Amino acid sequence: MKILTYNINGIRAALEKDFLAWIKATQADVLCLQEVKANLDQVDLSPFQDLGYHIYWHSAQKKGYSGVAILSKQKPLHVEHGCGESKYDNEGRVLRVDFADVSILTTYMPSGSSSDERQVFKLEWLDFFSDYITKLQKKVPDLIINGDFNVCHQAIDIHNPVVNKNSPGFTPEERAWFSQFLTLGYIDAFRHFTKDPHHYSWWSYRAGSRKKNLGWRIDYQLVAASLEKRLKRCMHLPDAKHSDHCPVFLELKQ
Repeated sequence: MKILTYNINGIRAALEKDFLAWIKATQADVLCLQEVKANLDQVDLSPFQDLGYHIYWHSAQKKGYSGVAILSKQKPLHVEHGCGESKYDNEGRVLRVDFADVSILTTYMPSGSSSDERQVFKLEWLDFFSDYITKLQKKVPDLIINGDFNVCHQAIDIHNPVVNKNSPGFTPEERAWFSQFLTLGYIDAFRHFTKDPHHYSWWSYRAGSRKKNLGWRIDYQLVAASLEKRLKRCMHLPDAKHSDHCPVFLELKQ
């Protein structure tokens, strides 16, 4: 099973950058998208359906903002839109599909960089999400959580950890949360295979950051420990340039 997560930063803009041809080339079984920034009626979905995908969508109430989607070659047994908390569901932050042997939840977590108020909102979200997943595990134990977490976990996950030590996305509180979240029983699949630094998934559009590889690793594939034996590989795909993020690819053995 090949699973991709990709913060697309606007699906309509990505479609103008040969996104469909790229999807076809990846042969992904499941494609999880964040920041689709569109409602279903604003996108022609027929080309995705022609590629054999079932399409599931959870938009934000605010047009042109946030939103997540999952494209799956296999029809899920169940689809869950949202997390049951209106202030987060109104922003289109969670979508889950359940199959017989695995469930996949994609999330676009809030960013706190725009204001102090949004950073408070983000920290509240992180606490909520931990509780939400703890309860969900009882019903859906074989779970993969992927998406844009807007958190760098370790110093090797950010190009300048000293300067950014108190920047939203790399604060001590957020990093501690990430460590604690993994103790719920999840494996950071990329770090399971790759231990060295300088691997990032997001770069600012400013000052040629991507070309210089001055980035942050904020996009993850977190895999339940119960699925560890099925891990085959996990990698970044930095050559995909439809967004200021790059996709994170995960492959599971059958």
